[in-house]
Amino acid sequence: MQTLREHGSPKTAMVDIDIRKISADDTVALRHSVLWPDHPVSHVLLPEDASGYHYGAFLPTSASPVAVISVFIDPLPSASTEASSSRAARFRKFACDPTHQGRGIGSQLLQHVFEAATKDLGCSVIWCDARLSASAWYERRGMQRFGERFFKGDIEYVRMMRAL
Repeated sequence: MQTLREHGSPKTAMVDIDIRKISADDTVALRHSVLWPDHPVSHVLLPEDASGYHYGAFLPTSASPVAVISVFIDPLPSASTEASSSRAARFRKFACDPTHQGRGIGSQLLQHVFEAATKDLGCSVIWCDARLSASAWYERRGMQRFGERFFKGDIEYVRMMRAL
């Protein structure tokens, strides 16, 4: 098997996955276990889930997604001057099962969302609130920081965007 190196640590080459639309309900278990395991499940539910576009990444042998992401039409926050008049998509609750991280699954899912936001949703920019600890990962995928850092609970975040 081919091995890739990313910042000095060995990474396994990308695996074959099936990315498909899923229901909001199908995202909940992974959102909860990965993002906010110490909070009640209600903490990972979004009021706008019913109007979102939800995607899951499935391994050939898995019945449940190993990574999930939710996308919404949502204008850039006013703190952003670049592309502020463009139709924008926002992704939220992006989670990959820790046992499958570092295999390119999240990268493939995010790339799929970039393409879907352009082709299916007619957006020219995409953005998110990223945990500061993950911001370098997003930067390696073409996103850039904008606005001020902020906290959700005790976790520090930064907004990130990418022109599509």
